[in-house]
Amino acid sequence: MEITITSTAFTSGKPIPVKYTGQGENVSPDLSWKDTPDGLVSFALICDDPDASVGTWVHWTMWNIPATSTWLAQGVPTDAALPDGSVQGVTSFGRSGYDGPMPLHGNTHRYYFRIYALDTVLFLPASASRAQLDAAMMGHVLSQGELMGTYQRK
Repeated sequence: MEITITSTAFTSGKPIPVKYTGQGENVSPDLSWKDTPDGLVSFALICDDPDASVGTWVHWTMWNIPATSTWLAQGVPTDAALPDGSVQGVTSFGRSGYDGPMPLHGNTHRYYFRIYALDTVLFLPASASRAQLDAAMMGHVLSQGELMGTYQRK
């Protein structure tokens, strides 16, 4: 079963509003999800841009989101550790928390927000990279879902 992930900020396949980008307020969009599997222990979230000229650019990683969560509010604080036990890893910008789209001038880029239902809690430091998160999740993903938005720098 695939997880359904949505946002009130943008529709899948459509442009992400400037507010949620590096050219705007650079706040994370709200996200909500449903259709989660049995055996769920925690969620992980990854947002990346596969169209970056230097390879996939990571804009946000978060793990140990409680299994009872069904949404993230707009403007999640960029703290590495959040009150609910969630942890935010290091992005390609070298800091924790959400960093919105800010591509070079030119083509439209795609931004994938992926939610993963895991059968475990991950024991990773907040300094963990996307590669370390991917490795820790291996063999623990029960299901996932994605929401893709686009952005072209003006």
